[in-house]
Amino acid sequence: MKPLQAVGMGLVIVALGAKVAGFDLLADPLGWLLVLYGVRRLPQLPWSSTVTALCTLALAASVVLWFPAVPEALADQDASLEWAASLPQIVAVATLCAALARLAQEAGDRRAYAWLRTALTLLVLTAVVPVVVLSVEPGAVAGMLLLGLVTIVVVIVLVFAYSSRPWAAPPTDRRLDQTTPS
Repeated sequence: MKPLQAVGMGLVIVALGAKVAGFDLLADPLGWLLVLYGVRRLPQLPWSSTVTALCTLALAASVVLWFPAVPEALADQDASLEWAASLPQIVAVATLCAALARLAQEAGDRRAYAWLRTALTLLVLTAVVPVVVLSVEPGAVAGMLLLGLVTIVVVIVLVFAYSSRPWAAPPTDRRLDQTTPS
């Protein structure tokens, strides 16, 4: 499996939910483990240690949030607490997109760079818009959820679409590609 395919599958698991008795059968921690597996296979990734640390933080947050009582307690207290609990995941994906955009830019892949920067912008909006919306209209959660959904779908599509790009392959895979006759 290519590194960005692992990242994409991990994000699919994080994005999807199949709840039984309050527990998500597609446990987000498993998704974050896949994301970490993919990230670690990209040694040339800019800010690799930062991306890895943020993905590990997102993994830790997802473990805590997997237990149904935690998100319920946050929702009962205030919608802003739910938003705050999602920030480690948003920041991890945003930093990953920024690092991938840098890789694409260094490789001269302008289109990938532009799309990954667009995804980064959407992620920043996903992180910031709730602050504004919740301060003005505490009940306006639907629009924020739609923005978050569109954003994660865009990121998932991009990481799968770019998984075969040379700049997204580990050095060992790139050497194999160069020696394999076409």
